[in-house]
Amino acid sequence: MALRIGILLYDGFDLIDSGGPYEVFLTASRLAERDGDAALYDVRLISPQGSDVTAFGGMTVTGTTSAPDAGSLHTLIVPGLVDIEAARNDPAVGEAVASIAAASTVVASVCTGAFLLADQGLLEGRPATTHWEDVDLLASEGRIGSGVTDVRWVDTGAVVTSGGLTSGIHMALHLVERDYGREMAQRTARQLDVDWDPAGERSVR
Repeated sequence: MALRIGILLYDGFDLIDSGGPYEVFLTASRLAERDGDAALYDVRLISPQGSDVTAFGGMTVTGTTSAPDAGSLHTLIVPGLVDIEAARNDPAVGEAVASIAAASTVVASVCTGAFLLADQGLLEGRPATTHWEDVDLLASEGRIGSGVTDVRWVDTGAVVTSGGLTSGIHMALHLVERDYGREMAQRTARQLDVDWDPAGERSVR
């Protein structure tokens, strides 16, 4: 049975934070189907109220599922945004993160989405990362165990955080490896033309 993935969208979210992992999961499924197997993932786009959402830059996404209707998920992906405080000050976003996370086996953030996880207590006592510009800020707020720099992602089991922007693609490939093995993750990376390091190290800053 395909694993259910939910990507939470809200006004101001970064497209690549959500679109990168979206493409990874869809590509892994497409490769499995090409092999004659069933799709690996069932990817859903979720918003707090199920209404249209506008990404940073103005692109609008329609056809989302509301948070109350999201149901149980294997993995929740929470993308980040430029104006962190706008999302943190929106009660609907916080409530959506909390409610969907409670019904998910794994919760993962991309970039500044880590702040939204921290606000709901999901990073308490855990090492975590975010965009390299914001790791110190995240750590200084005292809602995480420690801030980690110079990595694509930090995996603590039930919670996975990733660095900025394209690091979400690398983290999603890591999740494919967790779910279906390294060979599938490497095939997916090759199909996407991504130079993926299974160790999650980042060589540029």
